[in-house]
Amino acid sequence: MTIKLNELRDNNGARKGRMRVGRGIGSGKGKTAGRGQKGQKARSGVAINGFEGGQMPLHMRIPKRGFNNIFGKDFAIVNLGMIQKLIDAKKLDAKAVIDHAALKAAGVARGGKDGVRLLAKGDFTAKLNFAVAGASKGAIEAVEKAGGKVELPEAKPAGEGKKATRKATAAAKKN
Repeated sequence: MTIKLNELRDNNGARKGRMRVGRGIGSGKGKTAGRGQKGQKARSGVAINGFEGGQMPLHMRIPKRGFNNIFGKDFAIVNLGMIQKLIDAKKLDAKAVIDHAALKAAGVARGGKDGVRLLAKGDFTAKLNFAVAGASKGAIEAVEKAGGKVELPEAKPAGEGKKATRKATAAAKKN
């Protein structure tokens, strides 16, 4: 027996039609349409997930844990071992200064709107110069040991900023 394309169809019972409710008493789902009698859930537009009848809901009773720092920096974390693999695979230019754009183009620095932070995980032997937003002590030591250097942005002293400027102008007005 051969099968023809125009004779293909699902097995019997493979696709079941949806129940049409509220279509008369003989359908078995007439009158109340399977919703019982009266009450909030019998009406349309009900969304009472987690509502406990005025009692404080469970998700509000349970203690919350953790802290989300709104001032925290978002760094793309890159390990030196990964950079070494990219150099060996010729995906990174060893002669150029390696920065966020170069690492992003190579596909290792995902995200990181505040720049790249280097970590010392993995073996590292290439002589490279980095211009990154941050690096661990171990990463800086490993890069310098291999003959390269790491340039980090200058850290502003704590006294600089809008608040310090406002204090200085207020103090000048008093005098």
